[in-house]
Amino acid sequence: MRVAIVHDWLVTYAGAERVLEQMLALYPEADLFSLVDFVPPDERAFLAGRKVQVSFIQRLPGARKHYRQYLPLMPVAVEQFDVSGYDLVISSSHAIAKGVLTGPDQLHVCFCHSPMRYAWDMQHQYLRQSGLDSGTRGALARYVLHRIRVWDLRTANSVDSFIAVSAFIARRIWKTYRREAAVIYPPVDVQAFTLIPEKADYYVTASRMVPYKRIDLIVEAFAAMPERELIVIGDGPEAARIRSRSAPNIRLLGHQPQSVLREHLQRARAFVFAAEEDFGIAPIEAQACGTPVIAFGQGGVRETVRGLDDSQPTGVFFDHQSVEALTGAVEEFERKESRLTPQACRANALRFEPGRFRTQLQNHIEVQWRQFNGQD
Repeated sequence: MRVAIVHDWLVTYAGAERVLEQMLALYPEADLFSLVDFVPPDERAFLAGRKVQVSFIQRLPGARKHYRQYLPLMPVAVEQFDVSGYDLVISSSHAIAKGVLTGPDQLHVCFCHSPMRYAWDMQHQYLRQSGLDSGTRGALARYVLHRIRVWDLRTANSVDSFIAVSAFIARRIWKTYRREAAVIYPPVDVQAFTLIPEKADYYVTASRMVPYKRIDLIVEAFAAMPERELIVIGDGPEAARIRSRSAPNIRLLGHQPQSVLREHLQRARAFVFAAEEDFGIAPIEAQACGTPVIAFGQGGVRETVRGLDDSQPTGVFFDHQSVEALTGAVEEFERKESRLTPQACRANALRFEPGRFRTQLQNHIEVQWRQFNGQD
């Protein structure tokens, strides 16, 4: 079976690339297509030396730093990939990849990280954060996103089978495309995070500092709880604003290597998570260390953390992204901390190890292949 894998863009080794890494391990002879490939040399190991076929956007001025600004050209770019010689096309898509052109004799399976958030339900938030919610540039941005939505909806019809990263995203796929999606949770390298039962008396959060991660909310909440220590790991555009809201009981460590992150996750009393994520890898890595999670109870985290209503809880949820809700959750966690054991956290995290992902993906594709060829 000749296999092509189409990925949105390659610029770093993050969550979507961890999924891609396991796809490449499952189909080592597959050819790989991506709109651009700017992954630094020290992060390319997951590609295993594979040549990447890129689009014309790779060669456009400023694409290395500003490839996202070429969004209006991306539908045209992905349609230029010639995958007509392949039996199976797998798109790893949170934006454009699922729009690759396939024929009636080809099986197209889309592993959908999410429908394009900034074109659909999060458009208004995206425009506000980008300063594009008014004026001529704002009107142009809204028109471009409208055209992208039309294209995105049309290309959903060429996908034979959707896979979602969580039931939360499966609902978003249904809402956007009116298509059912199987749920296969992404892989997490839980073996890289070992269980440490003995905990220190501090809380930790770790994330890229961008608005939707709500690190600002976590810092504000702990500034209001001066008797509790918080360690913040990460850097990004919001770093200066977050530093301005810090307090003596909060340590901002900036970007740290994986070894330092792992050590702090292992020793923390709890990991604090305030974002609404499609899936969310960091809470699973914390649980792999035996560390419970205090999380905003929306999105994929509801499927990866077991709340206090479970017989083996691994975390505490708060219902609103507010200082009051988060401080209340911390207090509830401390009252019921004895129920959240390191062993239960570790056992829950093991549900997401990479071997499970490869097996489920392979089984799903094999079933789709048999049905596609009239064998079932």
